[in-house]
Amino acid sequence: MNKSTHFFEQSVFGQLISMIDTRIISRNSKKYKADHYMKRFTAKDHLVSMLFCVFAKCSLLREVAGSMLGLSGKTGHFQLAHIPYRSTWSDANKSRSVDFFAGVYHDLLQDYQRVISDTRFKQVMNKQIEIFDSTVISLFQDVLKCVGRTPSSGKRKGGHQSTHRDQCR
Repeated sequence: MNKSTHFFEQSVFGQLISMIDTRIISRNSKKYKADHYMKRFTAKDHLVSMLFCVFAKCSLLREVAGSMLGLSGKTGHFQLAHIPYRSTWSDANKSRSVDFFAGVYHDLLQDYQRVISDTRFKQVMNKQIEIFDSTVISLFQDVLKCVGRTPSSGKRKGGHQSTHRDQCR
């Protein structure tokens, strides 16, 4: 039995990262200007960090930053050039376009289409991933305009009856 030593002493995560072609990352980085105005935390480092976050099942930047700092001597397998601090990561999440990550995802999906089963590929292609922002939508603003008290600042909060109760009827 011939054993391959290609992934010798690499973590599973490192093996997965090594399957991402760096040309895909650099092409999408140029296309979407993902490294524009970024000094050290490149788009590739951001992608690897985000994937680490998903595989480590971390939900907070504090958790991810702590986990990655704990692995600071072992990030060579991850192809990670720079371990980000929370503030750097937060700034990158705000400024780097999600189109970069979508482009990398679709390019990888096209490259590995032959490996993915046909039914799974059709399901992924038929369903579009949508990201929603946290903007507040005021659906009942006109209906509930009389509810709540009016403080001196002019901003209203719900939960208290207004002195203008009769106007709502």
